[in-house]
Amino acid sequence: MWKQVLLYGGLLAAGTWALQALEYRLLARTHTGELYIFWVAAGFLALGVAVGVRLVSRSSDKHPGDGNPQAQASLGISARELTVLQELAAGYSNKEIAEHLNVSPHTVKTHITHLFEKLGARRRTEAIRKARDLGLVP
Repeated sequence: MWKQVLLYGGLLAAGTWALQALEYRLLARTHTGELYIFWVAAGFLALGVAVGVRLVSRSSDKHPGDGNPQAQASLGISARELTVLQELAAGYSNKEIAEHLNVSPHTVKTHITHLFEKLGARRRTEAIRKARDLGLVP
């Protein structure tokens, strides 16, 4: 029984392949110009995708967490304060930031106070807005 099923399936596959080959030959003869246009368009599409991927990968080489080193240095913001600022921008509370950084909530409050002084802000939202304007956080 299985031999008959396999033989029948093989014959159907061979017949389907033969019909597809004949149809392709007919298509290639009657629509040669369209096929050339298709292959040229496919080539330009592949070229465009390759160039786009390279351009995007070059622009993403700079990590968004790096911030603006010039502004960070001019304001005197430490690396740890920048990390706290990024956590603030992500919307985390003091307690959550303390858990992420493995420090006490009091330490986080101290960092935030220093950030407010350095950025000239009175509230979290104002500090985040100024940091985004300076390019310190994404």
